[in-house]
Amino acid sequence: MVSASGQQHPISLYLKIWALLFVLSTMSYLVDYFHFQGYLRWGLILVFMVMKAGLIVAVFMHMAWERLALICAILLPPFALLVLVGLMASEANHTFLTRLLFFR
Repeated sequence: MVSASGQQHPISLYLKIWALLFVLSTMSYLVDYFHFQGYLRWGLILVFMVMKAGLIVAVFMHMAWERLALICAILLPPFALLVLVGLMASEANHTFLTRLLFFR
C-alpha cells in the first residue's frame, strides 16, 4: 500500500533547527551587545542572517530534499542578480571616478 501523505521528517530535526536558529539569533544580538563597529559588525550580522535564511529555506521549506533542478531554478536567479548588481556597482564607481578626474 502506497501512502499519499508525502515525506515525514522526525520532529527532533525541526526542534534542533529551531534551537540552532535561536543560537544564531542570540549571536546576532551579541554583536550589538559587545559594541562591534565598522565592517566587522556588518560582516557578522550578514553572516548570521545568511546562515539563518539558509537553514529556514533548507529545512522548513524542504529544499534540502528537493531535486537539483528545482534547487537551481530557485537559487541561480538571485545569484545572477547579485552578480549583475555587483557589475553595475563597479561600473557606477568607474563612472563616478572618471567624472571626478575629467570634470573638475
